Amino acid sequence: MSFSNEPLGDDDSPPMAEINMTPLVDVMLVLLIVFMITIPVMQHSVKIELPQASSQKNDVKPESININISAKGQIFWNNAPIDIDTLQIYAQTAAKKTPQPEVQLRADKNARYETVAQVLASSKRAGLTKVGFVTEAQ
Repeated sequence: MSFSNEPLGDDDSPPMAEINMTPLVDVMLVLLIVFMITIPVMQHSVKIELPQASSQKNDVKPESININISAKGQIFWNNAPIDIDTLQIYAQTAAKKTPQPEVQLRADKNARYETVAQVLASSKRAGLTKVGFVTEAQ
């Protein structure tokens, strides 16, 4: 390819369309040398003892406590009739367990809201945090 100011004539050959490979080869050789120097440095490692973990799951499901309230206001702890004071004692004992049990509260639709609120307040004072309401599907 000519860089002169002479106009191209009809007899001139088309411009040369080849890539100069010399800079590409130079860059590749420099990269090769860099990798040859750095790879042995990366082989040296610090030996440490890592803790061992077991692959077994610890599926400890918390127990479930059923508190039922009848239409007459009677409270049942796992189908055993109790009063509100005894409920407080049982709830404090259950709150100390690890993992904390889940409380499932079933109240009759004709039960007074006051009784349900007393049971919830007693459970909260005792420290029970997992309280769920159980309903029947229609």
